[in-house]
Amino acid sequence: MCHTRIEIAGPLGDRYDEILTDDALAFLALLHRRFAGTRAELLHARQERAEAIAAGADPGFLPETRAIREDPSWRVAGPGPGLDDRRVEITGPTDRKMTINAMNSGAKVWLADHEDANTPTWANMIEGQLNLKDAIRGTIAYTSPEGREYRLGETTPTIVFRPRGWHLVESHLLHVDPHGHRHPASASLVDFALYVLTNARALVESGSGPYLYLPKMESHLEARLWDEVFTLAEEHLGLDHGTIRATMLIETLPAAFEMEEMLYELRDHCAGLNAGRWDYIFSMIKCYRARGAAHVLPDRSEIGMTVPFMRAYTELLVSTCHRRGAQAIGGMSAFIPNRRDPEATERALARVAADKRREAGDGFDGSWVAHPGLVEVARAEFDAVLGDRPNQMDRRRDDVHVTAEDLLDVRIEGAQVTAAGVRANVAAGLRYVESWLRGTGAAAIDNLMEDVATAEISRSQLWQWIRLRVVTAEGNLVTPSYVGRVLDQVLAGLPRAEADRFDDAAELMRELCLGEDFPTFLTLPAYARFLREPAPAAA
Repeated sequence: MCHTRIEIAGPLGDRYDEILTDDALAFLALLHRRFAGTRAELLHARQERAEAIAAGADPGFLPETRAIREDPSWRVAGPGPGLDDRRVEITGPTDRKMTINAMNSGAKVWLADHEDANTPTWANMIEGQLNLKDAIRGTIAYTSPEGREYRLGETTPTIVFRPRGWHLVESHLLHVDPHGHRHPASASLVDFALYVLTNARALVESGSGPYLYLPKMESHLEARLWDEVFTLAEEHLGLDHGTIRATMLIETLPAAFEMEEMLYELRDHCAGLNAGRWDYIFSMIKCYRARGAAHVLPDRSEIGMTVPFMRAYTELLVSTCHRRGAQAIGGMSAFIPNRRDPEATERALARVAADKRREAGDGFDGSWVAHPGLVEVARAEFDAVLGDRPNQMDRRRDDVHVTAEDLLDVRIEGAQVTAAGVRANVAAGLRYVESWLRGTGAAAIDNLMEDVATAEISRSQLWQWIRLRVVTAEGNLVTPSYVGRVLDQVLAGLPRAEADRFDDAAELMRELCLGEDFPTFLTLPAYARFLREPAPAAA
């Protein structure tokens, strides 16, 4: 029998030793020793729940936790220092240039993303941690190949770091269990451990704290696991209990039925909830992908925030948060300005303004944008509602009464599946996956800033339309051969470069859309096949 340990199985680059310290690896080993088994059990429970929904059991509010929902007395910890005002948050990956741009954006918060907007190459993950270390200490700088210099301004946002979800692994760090068996480490624990070991004390000393966004959770038991991880980390680092604060993304259908319980489980470390709208749409499609025509969603362009199931989900989120002293943060506006197309920019700004106006009016305390050029327009809409107040957590939304049926109501009057919708899904999925394979997880496509959720919606809709033999408005039966022909046409029409990854992307899209199996997340086969790097040669 041997002790649990973490082995480095990826190549070491410049300054990697500043992140992959002996202390960090020992802490990561401790986290795996304590929590790897629970993580595995919870992932198995996810699979069982998915199979039950596929077999006809609709999700619902849990009878066994009714007492938590009906107890009016408990509250969450709420925002930590620097998180009171979150009216505009900018999201983005942690490469060096994007880090500086986000820190200089004028937003109140930067969501520093190691999840859906960041391809998890080994270099991206470790160098992203280095960039965060330098940004937190105010030493980060960058000079572009053209000679342009980037430095931090005087005012910077509060950083909220998003680690990868519980379902993902980091193959370049191996968890060696007490029997000597080697397993890829939990990506969630890797990202969390490296960030807090490197930065927690520096963040606290600066008047902020180690704050996180927690993605892809599906149950209150997964929130409980994070709470236990945070408590152990605080004990290990000598931090006061509750120093770590987290905002949970409600971006899966099962989680929508357990918002209150998730807040309860994380209550000592909880700042709020976020409406992860695009992944939520993906989750709805995924959960009901084989349940019949009544559950087919139309073209992605028809699924807006005012359709019944999305409206119910966001209103429930705001009312749940404010009843429990938590912040409610709105979703991503993917529209981005285009300097070469003033008309497209004008349309983008108008759409972002309308989206943020609706969210502020609904009671959200802040929202996301994907580009520095959108910070001002989003801020204006929240300023109009908030004024000098940091948030509107005192607005209880007691008028909201959402049922399980409301959350599952996918009817969209007059909406259809069209040939253009099929082509749009093929094109968006192909172009995004190609960008992801090149290491760029936040991709500007057709004046939208896209992340993994775009490709997930695209491929899951195509898979569902094929399996349920959907007929487009034009009379085309959506079959594997039909989608395959569209994929060939889109691929043939794309500009190519010697270093592009379109052939790999097309191969992956065929597997994801046309195959019998439905991978729960496209990043799982994509990571396993394309992003693993060779271990360093033995000395």
